[in-house]
Amino acid sequence: MATIVKTPSGTWKAVIRKTGFPTTIKTFRLKKDADDWARRAEDEMVRGLFIQRGPSERLIFEKAMQRYLAEVTPTKRPLTQSGELKRSVPLSEFFGKYSLAAMTAELVAQYRDKRLAGEDRKGKEGEPIPRAANTVRLELALLGHIFTVTVKEWGLGLPYNPVLNVRRPAPGPGRNRRLEAAEEAKLFAAVDKHSNPMLRWIVRIAIETGMRSSEITTLRRSQVDLSRRIVRLLETKNTLPRTVPLTTNATALFQEALVHPIRPIDTELIFFGEPGKDGKRRPYNFNKVWLDIKHSVGCSDFRFHDLRHEAISRFVEAGLSDQEVSAISGHKSMQMLKRYTHLRAEDLVGRLDDLTKRRTGTHSGST
Repeated sequence: MATIVKTPSGTWKAVIRKTGFPTTIKTFRLKKDADDWARRAEDEMVRGLFIQRGPSERLIFEKAMQRYLAEVTPTKRPLTQSGELKRSVPLSEFFGKYSLAAMTAELVAQYRDKRLAGEDRKGKEGEPIPRAANTVRLELALLGHIFTVTVKEWGLGLPYNPVLNVRRPAPGPGRNRRLEAAEEAKLFAAVDKHSNPMLRWIVRIAIETGMRSSEITTLRRSQVDLSRRIVRLLETKNTLPRTVPLTTNATALFQEALVHPIRPIDTELIFFGEPGKDGKRRPYNFNKVWLDIKHSVGCSDFRFHDLRHEAISRFVEAGLSDQEVSAISGHKSMQMLKRYTHLRAEDLVGRLDDLTKRRTGTHSGST
């Protein structure tokens, strides 16, 4: 049985001591509330449903986020770490002062709707600026994992993960930005003229291989085997290593990069930057140069990652099977591969004409 005692301050303290359970104490303003809570808690203990909610009621989200960023985020890859740091800002601003026990699915749904509607961000004239659906999806994924870690690793009592009961925004359609021939000519001409030849090699290798920007810029000499015409990627977005075959053009580009006469001897990186304050060289950061060049040639809406889309679409157009393309690109599922593959309708017209000719030839040959 629970013990209900009055404290010197005039509140009522309920103390439950039951074999097999830690001593549980909670203070209430009214004796009736203490009695009701003790009765429910003892009933849950008997039925095996009791959860020690005290720690989760005392821990506010802001503190939980700080602990997560200090203990869990550093175990992830650098790109993921930077992403979580950015996503933690709006989450902490909205949920910061709530205790974890007070966070409900309804509250999480409110956050989702406010972000999608842009109520927390205004334009120059005060108009709301909606957030992309995928941005909100990633924020909810981080929020959900915080609750998972809280329950499984930190041992805080929570009846459920509120994020699991909230509808996630539908993922947006895959980008359908293809590179037209005239655009490619202008863009690549401008890239080729840049004073640092590494920009030319990186951009052209991207469209030849379908590799991501981070996969290219972090390459080390030992990962490139020109005799076998392959590149071994050790760290990828989906964490699985893969081997990328090289076209003749890509092989020639790597050959140029590897024998470049100004290559320093203090780095294994193929595409390197200037030494930092600590004397270490890091991957070549070409983002600003890339943005300036694409703006200058009228391709402002073309992203570097679109080169990967373009490469993969060209692999499909060249006749490679889905399995062959996924082996090159590293996609785990055919569904994700389809989001990256965009075939030009005019190219399909020619394929249909070839199909018609083959059928016509078969029928005429059989008569």
